[in-house]
Amino acid sequence: MKTIVLDLDGTMYRGTQPIESAKAFIDLCAARNVPYVFLTNNSMRTRQENAQHMLDMGYEHVEAGQFFNSAMASARYVRKSETGRKACFIGKNGMKEALLDEGFELVDHDPDFVFIGLNKEMDYAGYSRMLGHLLNGAKLIGTNTDRILAKENGFEVGNGSVVALFEYATGQKSPQIAKPYAPILDLCLEHFGLDKESIILVGDNLETDIALGYNTGVETFLVETGVHRREDVERLGIYPTHVGQSLMDFDWNWLENDEEC
Repeated sequence: MKTIVLDLDGTMYRGTQPIESAKAFIDLCAARNVPYVFLTNNSMRTRQENAQHMLDMGYEHVEAGQFFNSAMASARYVRKSETGRKACFIGKNGMKEALLDEGFELVDHDPDFVFIGLNKEMDYAGYSRMLGHLLNGAKLIGTNTDRILAKENGFEVGNGSVVALFEYATGQKSPQIAKPYAPILDLCLEHFGLDKESIILVGDNLETDIALGYNTGVETFLVETGVHRREDVERLGIYPTHVGQSLMDFDWNWLENDEEC
């Protein structure tokens, strides 16, 4: 049986508001013993905080070990591909946990890397402090390129817009790690012991969730509960395998592998 790889923001919830069809879908997965994990570009929360965030909204059948986020992917990517282990960051607990888990030393001076994750309380002085490190030779590492995020009754600025600010200010280009780029998928599959043929990627954003599958040859399901709708498909030229108004339009036959489940 294939594993369902689910996005969070706009797919499971909007801000602190659960998407009721998604909540019912998770209950059905648990009842049917369908495996599922969560892959998110949101770097703010730790795995335990992600689980608790959903539990507080009324979700059940959710555990910390089911989550993989862009902070984890970014820290692991840099640890595997770069030398130097001194880092500072913009972000929250999720970014801090990921860096420490991968053996980085968190410093205030002369970092090798500046990781840019989302921190909605960061101010101009904080941005300028990180700019100084980058201008002094630190490498820019953006956790994701999300332009906007879905929230209750609208949208807010995504982390990718903040990364673009630093790219423009420094002339550096961040490596492309998170959705829609392959590294986050490769690292997620490695983390959970999966392969591309055994998953279905589910999300609300054509430019991130669906483009990740479209670019890597992975089956996808676009749900119209967040950023994009089916009328955006032709405009953006990003084509999901399946489209539904909500997760309750998921067809369980999609989970069958070529070989017997």
